Amino acid sequence: MDYAMISVKLITAFFGLWFMTKMLGKKEISQLTPFDFVSSLMLSELVGNTIYDREVHFAMLVFALALWMALSLALEKAVQLMPWLSVPLSGRPDIIIRDGEIDVKAMKRNRLDMHQVGMLLREQSVFSVREVAFAVFEPNGSLSVMKKPGEEPPTRAELEMREPAAGLPRILIEQGTLQRGELEEIGRSEEWLLSQLRELRVDRIQAVYYAEWTEEDGLHVQLNRR
Repeated sequence: MDYAMISVKLITAFFGLWFMTKMLGKKEISQLTPFDFVSSLMLSELVGNTIYDREVHFAMLVFALALWMALSLALEKAVQLMPWLSVPLSGRPDIIIRDGEIDVKAMKRNRLDMHQVGMLLREQSVFSVREVAFAVFEPNGSLSVMKKPGEEPPTRAELEMREPAAGLPRILIEQGTLQRGELEEIGRSEEWLLSQLRELRVDRIQAVYYAEWTEEDGLHVQLNRR
């Protein structure tokens, strides 16, 4: 009877965890943020303890899985409604290389060394920091790299074309919320942004789902869809 109950619990946990993963939209391990990773460890510990404990009934396992999924979905919904929660929960990207120069403070802040950064760069087919315009260390531990314009294949230097100044795209509005820190980074004011939006016939920031700025291409705006 113990073997039968263990089998039932194990099958239930297997399909329950699979269903929860699909519901939460995590397709790959690399997409997990630090919060997701800790959450998955806690959930695996919860399931492991309930499967082999005789005093834990089948209904308790189902209840635990359902409650955990409800809490996870509620938290993700809260982050969607209050975007400022995403930074303390998931972390934020950090620029560790600018125009071929390593930001030592950012390296220390993220507890990185050059061997780790070198490995992450090589995964992006970059073998020298001199090729890098910007390297962003993401909350999930990956590295996003923008090469210098002259290093992209085919290089502009080889084609004898003018090399534009490298500029990292900035997210100025996210889900109707103004990203004041990004606006300060590019040396612009809220009034300037509002004037840019009015040129696009947008009268308020809350009407914008996503707005991205680059020095070369200007402002790209996607409106909220009701």
